Amino acid sequence: MTLTKDQKKELLENLKGLFENSGASVASDYSGLDTNEITELRKTMNGLGINLLVTKNTIVKKALGQLNLKLEEDILDKPLMFAFGKDEIEVCKQLNEFAKLHENLKILGGILNNKSVDIAKIKSLALLPSREELQSKLVGILAAPSYGLVNVLHANIRGLISVLSQYNSKLKIKS
Repeated sequence: MTLTKDQKKELLENLKGLFENSGASVASDYSGLDTNEITELRKTMNGLGINLLVTKNTIVKKALGQLNLKLEEDILDKPLMFAFGKDEIEVCKQLNEFAKLHENLKILGGILNNKSVDIAKIKSLALLPSREELQSKLVGILAAPSYGLVNVLHANIRGLISVLSQYNSKLKIKS
């Protein structure tokens, strides 16, 4: 499908906005995926607030040039699909999970916080726990001392109740 000049300008501005406002812009080669797999990936990503965009590499090169961002040159020679999201770890994790299930999706690299990264960095970020997991672990760590204190204070009360209960049982037996 041929785009008009105005459509290309609009696409370029949209793409520049996505690169500027995303914490992660991950490029992957989608050429081996069929339509159903791409649709499945889009649904999964859209549900998580991650935008997927397939566009011409010339427009990507132009957008990156205007923003002074760099991406490895050999990446821009393949058919690309970009995943844009605010949370770098979530984007990397979701793409990596999908790539494990669908061997035809190949993660190539990307831009994280306006810096070019390779596939190794993306895969290492994919192995990190999500933000929610880290927050729940932090809450558990912060709450652990107070739970310990409560248990220590209750232990004395439980011990006293146990001794009184045994003493009461002993008195009932003598009576």
